[in-house]
This record gives sequence, C-alpha cells and structure tokens, in this order.
Amino acid sequence: MAWLVRTGRNVAIDRIRREQTLRTKTQLLQADQQAHTMDDIDLDDSTIGDERLELIFMCCHPALAQDAQVALTLRALGGLTTAEIARAFLVSEETMKRRLSRAKSKIKATNIPFALPADRVLPDRVVAVLAVIYLIFNQGFTDRDDLAAEAIRLGRLLAELMADEAEAYGLLALMLLHDSRREARIIDGQIVPLAEQDRALHDQSKVDAGRTALDHALALRLPAGPYVLQAAIASLQCEPRIDWPEVVALYERLEELTGSPVVALNRAVAIAEAGDPGHALDVIDSLELGEYRYLHSTRAELLRRLGHTEQAQCAYEHALRLAATDPERRFLQRRLSELRIPTNGGTSAE
Repeated sequence: MAWLVRTGRNVAIDRIRREQTLRTKTQLLQADQQAHTMDDIDLDDSTIGDERLELIFMCCHPALAQDAQVALTLRALGGLTTAEIARAFLVSEETMKRRLSRAKSKIKATNIPFALPADRVLPDRVVAVLAVIYLIFNQGFTDRDDLAAEAIRLGRLLAELMADEAEAYGLLALMLLHDSRREARIIDGQIVPLAEQDRALHDQSKVDAGRTALDHALALRLPAGPYVLQAAIASLQCEPRIDWPEVVALYERLEELTGSPVVALNRAVAIAEAGDPGHALDVIDSLELGEYRYLHSTRAELLRRLGHTEQAQCAYEHALRLAATDPERRFLQRRLSELRIPTNGGTSAE
C-alpha cells in the first residue's frame, strides 16, 4: 500500500489547488457541524453515520504515521477487528494493538479535531484518505459486502468534495467496476476467474456508474494517476471481448508510475491472456514477492497452461498453503484435482 500513497502524493499534490471549488464544497459539507475533539468520540463506535468522512480525515492527520492513519481509520469505522487489520498489515495482533493505542494517544495529546480540514490543506490530506478507502474496499471485496459498500459510499462523498481531483473519481470508478463483478466472482463457494465468469451476473448499473466516474476523471485532462489507470484497466475488463494488448500497455504505464512488483505480476497475467504465457512466466520468475500468495497461484496457472504439470502441481500446493479464504482454497483444490500426473512422471495432455 505504501507505493500507492507515495506515488499518488507525488502525482496529486501539485495539481489540485483549485481553492474556490474546494472552499465551496468544504463549506457545504461543514454546514451546521461543530468540530469535536478526541474526548467527544469513541473510536470503537460503529454508529458514527454520515460523520464518517470527517472521522477519516481526523485519522489521516499528518501528525500520524501513514500506517497508523490507515489502521486507526479501519478500526474507527467499526468494520474491521484489530486481528483483521493486523492481517492486512502482515503484523501480529499485539503489534497492531500497540500501534492503534499509540495513534489514539497521539490524537488526544495533540487535540486533533474531528472535522474536515481547512480547504488550504485539504488537497495534501486527500491522498492518504484515498488509500484508506481503497484498503477498506479491498478488505470488503473478499468477504464483507458491507465494508465494500461503505467504501463506495465514502468514495462518492470524497469525489463530491474533491470535484477537481481526478484520482478521487478514479478510485470511485475502480471500486464500482470491481464491485460490478461481485455476484459472478464466487459460485458454489469457489472463486471464478474473470475469463470463466458468467457476464450475465455482472451488475451493469455499477459498470455504467463506474465508467461515468472514469469519464469525469479523464475529462479533467490531468496526468493519469494510479487509480485512474487501474480504473481504465477495470473498464476494459468489463468488455465482452477484452483488448488484452491494451490492458498490457496500461499496466506498463502503471508499473512505470509505481514501481510496484504487484503491478508487474498483474502485467504478467495480462501478457498471458494476450497469448504469451511463456513470457508471462519469465516476468513472474523475475519478481521478488516472497510468499505473496497470488504470485504462486498465478505461477501455477501459467505452468499448467504450458503443460509443465508436475511443476504446476508443486506451485498449486504452495499457493494452497498460503490461501487466506475458503473460496480460494476450493478453487486451488479444484485446479489440483484437474491435474492428471501420469505414473511415468511425464506431463499430461490438456
């Protein structure tokens, strides 16, 4: 996530200083509100309602470290437990408890207000808020419909507030386009890859809304940031016939912008779908992603396509050990059962 925040900040801060629009929108959202302090708010309360946007801005105050900003916001919204946040950060639950405690103490000690920031500093705070909202969506997209819906709602509010910020609309578009595939993504308790999904189950109203948000972002004619690029990719993936070479080109731009090995992994997937699984495997084998579970499941799939059955079996078994959800495990188990390894040690015909 750090790459998203760092790169987005570099792209965004110098280009969203349109003071008049910000002032107008801020005044609309702050009307009839009073600023609160930490003493007025229970950060574990999940019933804050329409004040949640202000809560996120408080939790994303620059006095807090970036990881604390995200963790505290996730906890304060009441959607994630400390254990779930710890898994998202790949740290122990006790470490996350201490991190949250320090963040809350700092809010109290520095008297950080519960209110939208002044319009002159609002642009500088938006990038961290975007990252928080996207992390909430990603957590919800796996198995928490309520969190995903909350992230989309917050994304809409932020886009309204930051009407001149392309990345806010890019994030909203990205979430809507991904969420449009929710009903087709898991069938009978198993993950269904995009290529195998029943597109009749895709929510066309969310596709249309996502593309409208993307069009708004592009109409601002600003340099495309990471959310806008990802939304453009997601829009292409909603087409009945996906232009995979164009998807590869967009991932190349996104990789240049972010330097993220996860983006490189996604580019490799697109390369394979464009017809070159051998090159895709070379890209994957050059990445340093350690025990990142999608690296191993993707590598297994490419080995399967290339007919390297025994190596594919080993890679699927490795991915299965790393799987985090039951739908992932069932999918990987099905892929393993489909591999037929002859007793003579040769590869199976597919």
